[in-house]
Amino acid sequence: MASAGLQIFGIFLASIGFLGDIIICALPMWKVSAFIGNNIVTAQVFWEGLWMNCVMQSTGQMQCKVYDSLLALPRDLQAARALVVISILIVFMGVLFAVAGGKCTNWFMDELCDPEHGSLAV
Repeated sequence: MASAGLQIFGIFLASIGFLGDIIICALPMWKVSAFIGNNIVTAQVFWEGLWMNCVMQSTGQMQCKVYDSLLALPRDLQAARALVVISILIVFMGVLFAVAGGKCTNWFMDELCDPEHGSLAV
């Protein structure tokens, strides 16, 4: 079994991954397309995210619109949306289980109820 320091470091890394998952889920930059017309004035950048799409004009103005329905989302982004949400749930549960099962977590305060001498009664 790993030492308590390695377990804490693993929980720390998993927490960073959990925050990264949430940030990735919220950002609208999953698919980026650029359109440049005859001149730079008509340049536009299209961003498609899991929850909204955005258009940035060459003037720097950005307009975002939330998808009206799940069917308005392309199939690849539908799959990505499902996988990211599942990933967030799994990482959250993994961090909870890692904290609960770590060496540094003390669930039993009495010496009579330590995990080596007793069992958990339901």
